[in-house]
Amino acid sequence: MEENIQYDKKSLRLVWGKTADFGELAKDCVAFANTFGGKIAIGIEDDSDLPPIGQHIPEDLPEKIMKRISELTMNVAVTPEISTAENQGQYIILHIYPSQSSLACTTKGLYLIRDHDSSRALRPEELNRLFTDKPAYCWETKVSLHIKWQNADQTKLTNFISNIRNSDRVSDFVKDKNEVEMLAYYQMIDDEEWLTNLGVLWIGKTEQRARLLYSPIVQYIKYDEDENKVQKKMWDDYSLNPQELIENIWQYIPDWKESYEISEGLWRKEIAAYDEKVVRELLCNAMVHRPYTMRGDVFIKFYTDRMTITNPGVLPIGVTVNNILQKTQKRNIHLAKVFYDLHLMEAEGSGYSLVYETLLMAGKDKPIVIEGNDYVEVTVYRKIITKDASRLNDFISANYRLKRKSIIALGIILQKRCIYASELTRELQLAEQDRLRSYVDPLLVNEIITAKGIGRGTKYEISPVFLSKTKLQSPTTLKTIEPYRLKALILEDLRFYPNSSISEIANRLPDVEFADLEKTVREMAKRGEIKPIGGRKYRKYTI
Repeated sequence: MEENIQYDKKSLRLVWGKTADFGELAKDCVAFANTFGGKIAIGIEDDSDLPPIGQHIPEDLPEKIMKRISELTMNVAVTPEISTAENQGQYIILHIYPSQSSLACTTKGLYLIRDHDSSRALRPEELNRLFTDKPAYCWETKVSLHIKWQNADQTKLTNFISNIRNSDRVSDFVKDKNEVEMLAYYQMIDDEEWLTNLGVLWIGKTEQRARLLYSPIVQYIKYDEDENKVQKKMWDDYSLNPQELIENIWQYIPDWKESYEISEGLWRKEIAAYDEKVVRELLCNAMVHRPYTMRGDVFIKFYTDRMTITNPGVLPIGVTVNNILQKTQKRNIHLAKVFYDLHLMEAEGSGYSLVYETLLMAGKDKPIVIEGNDYVEVTVYRKIITKDASRLNDFISANYRLKRKSIIALGIILQKRCIYASELTRELQLAEQDRLRSYVDPLLVNEIITAKGIGRGTKYEISPVFLSKTKLQSPTTLKTIEPYRLKALILEDLRFYPNSSISEIANRLPDVEFADLEKTVREMAKRGEIKPIGGRKYRKYTI
């Protein structure tokens, strides 16, 4: 089993012998407790799924672990047990329970959180957010209304069970469960068969959902070209569960079903103003990742050139507007599982990738995410920036097998026409440039793009060979001009406009990349091909 946000593997040496380091184990326990709880398999190496053959665990070791963790941590509850693997090797499963109402920390005052498959210390601003966000992590499994599952909405219950059993994302093991077992599996009832908050939200009756704090309310507002309100609709009667609510919203708003026709010769294609996959994914995100412990409506706002979806609450800890494409952190893990199993949304970490891929390959701009003090807003523009992307998308789908990462990189390169590795790394929200290779290497291997230069100065552009295969009549641009041709263009410009600064030359050559222009002008001045005039700050050039 791969390590993840709720599972980790540790060597037996961490708790046994001269190399024992209970302080490190305590940090991991604190991180699990501050997130969603989880399990640590002690006695299994990182590169293995099983303990060593014949490994034996001393009988007194689990009790020693529990005692040391209690001495080294605060607000952390653990239960260790000895387990035997299929190869007869023993290991310890350390169950860490989520800290429901308080923050866990080490006795040295260190606060940590689980971040994907590792534990990390919280920064001061994150610690304050965790204090605020902590109640939201356990909202789903709490019982607040004391309603037996037999008193739920029977139609919604029947539909939920049926949808789960018909889903290809659900294992036969889950499908074979009876109603009670399945509700317990999805955390919709507790051990005493009371409906949890999640259960009330999904299968509760209208009056039950109305008493639940805080059931989602959605507002749709449409504006004209002067941004005056011309239409408004609210879903505030609590009659629909999240799945029904999203479907009702999609069917009600006609603006989502508008489209453009783009053409080139005999080729025609309809491009949706707002792709259904994008809309549904963003609506699901608004439902799944919002904190249900604070009041606030979900707003869908339509303008003439864009739409915005705003949901209450800020982004989960560890996720920012600058890494949302690469990083994810679930706030409502059980609700997210229901959404995923019912095919309502993508898997963890792939939702925004789907949005980026769909928008970029339709020739549109990527989504803009803004985080306010108590809200997150996503804006999607309806305008098509480049028709090339849509035409190439059909050709690529028919002739290549590219992963989503490479398609996203290609979409960005298509819009920019050419782009440096440093800028592409920023556009893809990558922390390290080395990770860029997994995005661009398949494009280079298939000769879809070309690369010039090394390191951060590598320049990527669409391959002329690839363009000739597509028979796409793409407009010629000076962004991909060869260096010797750029020099000739600069000389021609200075012949008509002597004593010009770099910025003045750039204004007359808007299609040329400014970085390329600046570099070439300075190289020409250094070689004596053109003459610099004045100081560094106000320098001008002439022939």
